[in-house]
Amino acid sequence: MAALSSACLWVLGAVVVGALANQLPLAWLNAPLGVASPEKATRWLATYEQRLGIRSWKRWIPDAGHALPGGIRKASLARRDPAALQRLVAETRRAEWVHGLLWPLWLLTLLWLPASGVLINLLFATVFNLPCLLLQRYNRLRLRLLLARTPARLSAPTSRLPG
Repeated sequence: MAALSSACLWVLGAVVVGALANQLPLAWLNAPLGVASPEKATRWLATYEQRLGIRSWKRWIPDAGHALPGGIRKASLARRDPAALQRLVAETRRAEWVHGLLWPLWLLTLLWLPASGVLINLLFATVFNLPCLLLQRYNRLRLRLLLARTPARLSAPTSRLPG
């Protein structure tokens, strides 16, 4: 029963959070979170690649952007024009919101599961959300650098890159 209740929590939570995130306006997703210079962004990318080995495992992360009606598969935005790149930046933010909101759902299991069940849900939440969060931040940094180098881009000036 504990496994079934946990599975229901995660499926229902993913559907609800994903559906709500699908309704977020693009203007919210395009708003800059922070500012980083191209040099700092390049250093962060190197950290993701060297310390986390992100290039070796990122291909194993599924893209569920199209799982709900109106959702967008990130691979479908693989063009290099500024508008498509900017939209992909927004979709990385949307995915980051989803995984950031899903991660703490394990706390709800404190209401009905013993400590071992709560720990299993915490591990599940971490294993299934942390890599996705890291990947979205990595991809957004890469996209911002690409946008900074793209002529007639639709982003901030090249000297400053929104996070």
